Amino acid sequence: MIDALPGFREFYPEDCYVRNFIFEKVRKMCRCFGFVEYDSPILEPLELYTEKSGEEIAKQLFNFVDRGGRAVALRPEMTPAVARMIGSKTSTLKRPLRWFCVEENFRYERPQKGRLRSFYQFNADIFDESAASAEAEVIALAVAIFQSLGLSAADFHVRLSDRQLWSILLKIYDIRENLAAEILCIVDKIERENPTEIVNQFDNLGVDGASLLAKIQAFRTVHSRDDLKNFFNSLFTEKSDLRGEITQRLEQMDALVTSLESTGLGDFVTIDFSIVRGLAYYTGFVFEFFERSGKSRAMAGGGRYDDLIEKFGYPKTAAVGFAIGDVILTNILQERSLLPAFEPRCNLYMIFGEASGPAALYDAHRLRLAGISVTYALKAGMAPNKQFKQALQQADWVATYREGEETVTLRNIAQRKDYAISRAELVSFFQQ
Repeated sequence: MIDALPGFREFYPEDCYVRNFIFEKVRKMCRCFGFVEYDSPILEPLELYTEKSGEEIAKQLFNFVDRGGRAVALRPEMTPAVARMIGSKTSTLKRPLRWFCVEENFRYERPQKGRLRSFYQFNADIFDESAASAEAEVIALAVAIFQSLGLSAADFHVRLSDRQLWSILLKIYDIRENLAAEILCIVDKIERENPTEIVNQFDNLGVDGASLLAKIQAFRTVHSRDDLKNFFNSLFTEKSDLRGEITQRLEQMDALVTSLESTGLGDFVTIDFSIVRGLAYYTGFVFEFFERSGKSRAMAGGGRYDDLIEKFGYPKTAAVGFAIGDVILTNILQERSLLPAFEPRCNLYMIFGEASGPAALYDAHRLRLAGISVTYALKAGMAPNKQFKQALQQADWVATYREGEETVTLRNIAQRKDYAISRAELVSFFQQ
C-alpha cells in the first residue's frame, strides 16, 4: 500500500464538491467586483522567492535542481509571480488592473491543523492605483466573499493597521531607519512569544528592549480613529516634518475607514495596531481577517506593497491585495454547518431496452450537448425495475423509451408526475 504524502490531501468526490463550491463563490464574487482571473506556472525559479524573502525561505520550499541544472521550487505563493507578470508587460497592460487567482501552493513545513504542505489560496490585487480607495475595494471584496459563503459580522472582522504609521512612530522613538523592518518583524510576533524573548530580540538590535516594548504595547492598544489622533498628539516631537507626515497619514486612514463605513462595512472593521504583517515588503495599510469568537483564527490577510514590482527590476507600480487560504476557511465553514451536502444528481435518467437503445443514446448525446446532464445503465440487459431504482438515486427526471415509439414518458421524481413528450421536443422541454 502506498499512502498520500504527509500534508497533502486527497479530494474524494464529496470533498471536491465542497472545494469547488467555495471556488465558485470566490470566482463569482471577484467577477462581480470587476476582477479578471489569471494564473502562473506551478514550478518557478527558486530565485523568484529568495529575491523577495531571502535565502532562508528555501528551507520552507519544495525545491530541487532540475535536469537542466536550474534551481527551481514549487510555488509557495502567488505574489512574486504576479509581480513579474505585471512588470514584464508594464507598458502594454491597461491600468488600473484588477486581477484574481485561485491557485495551489506548496510549503515544506510541519503539517498541523489548519496548515498543510499543499493548500489553495485565493488572491485578489489591484495594480497601479495608489489611492486608499483601492484598499477599501479589496477589503470590501474579501468581506463579500465571506458573506457569500454565509458568514456575517458576528463571525469575523477586519483588523486594520498601517505600516507607515508604525514607521513614523519608530522615527519618533529615534529608531534607525535600517532597523525598522527587523523591529516590525519582531512586533508581528508579540502575540505569540514571551515578552522576555521579545525584549531580548530588541536588545540584540542595539536598542533598549524593555523601553521600546512598553512604548510599542501602548500603541498596540489603539482601536479607534480618535484614540489614534490622541495618541500621536500626546507624543511631543520637534520634528516638524514628522508632524506633517502624521497629519497626512491620519487623514488617509480616516478616508479609508470612512469609505468602508459608506459601503456598509463599518461593523466589520476594527482599527488594531497589533497587526503588522511580518513580511517586509508591505509599505502602507495592512489588514487581517479574524474570527470574532472561538479560536480567533486568521482567515485572510493583505495590504499595500508598492515597492515589490520594482524590487524585481521593473518600473515602480502601486499594488494592494489580499490572500485567503482554503484550509482554515473550509474548517470554519464546516464548523458552522455552512457547507452544502453532497447530493450528486443529474437532470435525466434514461430507461431503455436493447431495441430502444439506439434512439435513447442518440437523444442522450443531443441533450448533453445542450447542457443537460443525462445518465443511464451501462450494463446491458438490466431489468427496467432495477434501472428505475438507479434513477431514484441519481436523477430528477426519468425518461422511459419503448421500441418504435417517437414519444417518451417523462416522470418528475419529486412530484411523481408523468408527461408524454415527443423525442424532438426533449431538448426544448429541459431548456424551459
